[in-house]
Amino acid sequence: MLGIISLQGLTRDLSLYLENQVRVGLFGSGVGLSLVLGFGAAYACYYLSVIAKKPQLVIGGEAFCRFLKQHCPTLTETYYPTLWCWEGRVQTLLRPFITVKPLVHYNNELIKTADGGQISLDWFNNDGNAIYPDASMRPTILLLPGLTGTSRESYILHMVTHSEGLGYRCVVFNNRGVAGEDLLTPRTYCAANTEDLETVIQHVHNMYPDAPLMAAGVSMGGHRAILEKQFDIDNIMKAKSIREFDTRFTSVMFGYPTNDHYYKDASPCHRVKSIEIPVLCLNAVDDVFSPGHAIPVESAKQNPNVALVLTSYGGHIGFLEGIWPRQQTYMDRVFKQFVQAIFEHGNEIYNM
Repeated sequence: MLGIISLQGLTRDLSLYLENQVRVGLFGSGVGLSLVLGFGAAYACYYLSVIAKKPQLVIGGEAFCRFLKQHCPTLTETYYPTLWCWEGRVQTLLRPFITVKPLVHYNNELIKTADGGQISLDWFNNDGNAIYPDASMRPTILLLPGLTGTSRESYILHMVTHSEGLGYRCVVFNNRGVAGEDLLTPRTYCAANTEDLETVIQHVHNMYPDAPLMAAGVSMGGHRAILEKQFDIDNIMKAKSIREFDTRFTSVMFGYPTNDHYYKDASPCHRVKSIEIPVLCLNAVDDVFSPGHAIPVESAKQNPNVALVLTSYGGHIGFLEGIWPRQQTYMDRVFKQFVQAIFEHGNEIYNM
């Protein structure tokens, strides 16, 4: 209540100041500068009072909570969204165009699946680094791009760059048909099916059985010649919403009778209680695709291995910060601190 009263008083004072400056300026000079300074002060007051906030931490276990606060200080600091584009939809739309794309050289590998398909993996081995010179023991991060995303997305490239500085190896799992490889079977992917992911995890583990392994996923194309044998592609491409696309394509491909059955099976709400390893989830409450009311907060509170980091703003994979956010985002900083904490101090979680 005290904060609200103070803000109202400051707003009233600024209004009186602006009114006085306009009245004086009409007969004198400097009204433009006065208006700019006045509105700037009002906006700064609003931004610092309403927009810039510390994230909400939802953590089911005390040990995991202490671990994160000790090794991931970003989670307890105020997140300052970019001054001129803090709103969720704006952050979502602008991030791909604003953030730079670091130069990363991959080695591509195609692996076969049990149903005759293939999966494209892009490896960044980070050979020659002085921190983990032994490739067999080098920590490995499996990166999972979002819907239609590939290893060339800016957020993936930033993750690889941060991992490079820490001495880690990265491998990017490109979903079927999105990275330029041929689609050998009439099947792509969906949010509820993890068979391809399980195949990739087993493959990576077999290649480096002694290397620590963790995964980082963000958010959630194909080749028409194969798909049109079983689907009406022209009709599918006329879909005007994600739900309509899922009705015509995704639910049909994976055998769901309705979209509701697919969405229920894909929802993490029913799986949070089964998580047995430390998991950190970053989500903006104003995310247009994963809004605050859809986040399984109560389920997370009941699992000591799960931590939710909820920012008030940031949009969908936005998390832009700074005046001109072309370099790292808030998400990049959280990623870097968490992977380093797990690889280098992970055993402390169960000793706290």
